[in-house]
Formats: sequence, C-alpha cells, structure tokens
Amino acid sequence: MTVSPAVLGDLLSRIRSADARLVCVDGPAGSGKTTLAAQLGDAFEAPVVHMDDLYEGWAGGPDAGAANLRRWVLDPLAAGEPVRYRRYDWVEDDWAEWHDVPPSTHLVVEGCGAAARQVDALGAFRIWVEADDVERLRRGLERDGDDAREHWLRWMADEAAHYERESTRVRADVRLDGFGELTP
Repeated sequence: MTVSPAVLGDLLSRIRSADARLVCVDGPAGSGKTTLAAQLGDAFEAPVVHMDDLYEGWAGGPDAGAANLRRWVLDPLAAGEPVRYRRYDWVEDDWAEWHDVPPSTHLVVEGCGAAARQVDALGAFRIWVEADDVERLRRGLERDGDDAREHWLRWMADEAAHYERESTRVRADVRLDGFGELTP
C-alpha cells in the first residue's frame, strides 16, 4: 500500500505539527504498514525499526514484540542512549545479529504493537492502518505462502486480543485504510 503524495504530505504535516520525533505505524498484519513506514522513513531521512525483527517468532505474538521494543528501543531512546536491537531470524527460529539504530531527528517504528500504550509517554505520533481480514490474509499468504496459513490464523487471533487490550485504533492520531486513504 503506497500512499499518494497528497496523503503523505498530509501525514508529514500532522507529524511536524505534533512535534513528534517517534512515529509509530501500527495495525493488523497485512494492512500495509511496512510500505507506509518506508515512505515516512524516506521523507524524514529516518531509520525504520520493524516489529517483525522484534517478535519472538510466530508464537511470541505482538505482546512479546512490544516488550522487546520497550527494552531495546524505547527505554534507551528516552534515556538519550544509543539504540540497538537484536533481530529475530524467522527461518532459523532464533535470535540473530544486533542492529544499531543511527541517531536521527525522527524514528519510525512499524508493525503490530508498535503503538502499544508504552509509546504514549514518549509523545509518539500514532498511525493506524487497517484492512479487512480477508484482504490481510490474502496479502500475508501471497507473501509467506499457503503453508503459513495456520500461523497467520493464530497470529490474527493474537493480534486481535492485543488490540482489544491496547485500544490502539481508538488512540491513533490518524487512521488509514489498507489502500492508502485517510479515514475518519
């Protein structure tokens, strides 16, 4: 999901008006977050941290990823310390190399759980991206293959429980549909 130049310009204006350095692109898997985050990272010349690197595989779910986000990214960021995180290797089903996040005026974090309540204290700008379950599953299986169907269905249930607890959609500063259009 690539957003139009007009929508991107609107988002950049809102983020700058909010004076937010941390931009969190959240929403269910397969909704279009990664592409939007890349556009925002390019526009701000900012690093992008992907929650896919912070989850503990399929079984860890969004809550475990949010905990790793806090420990490796948010706490050091808030303390003015260097940010680095360890990437999870989904093929090897184990933790892999460490990644240093270069200092920047902005940091974009994208993925399920990126805008969990823990980011509120940091003045994060929260973007919610959503698409219906049928479309999300179609996109996910197109990317990961039909062998991942059971993983996807379990993940979709885990993220639904996460979002019910976190009320992320309601707390978002702006919402987009899975096709790049702003929604009320």
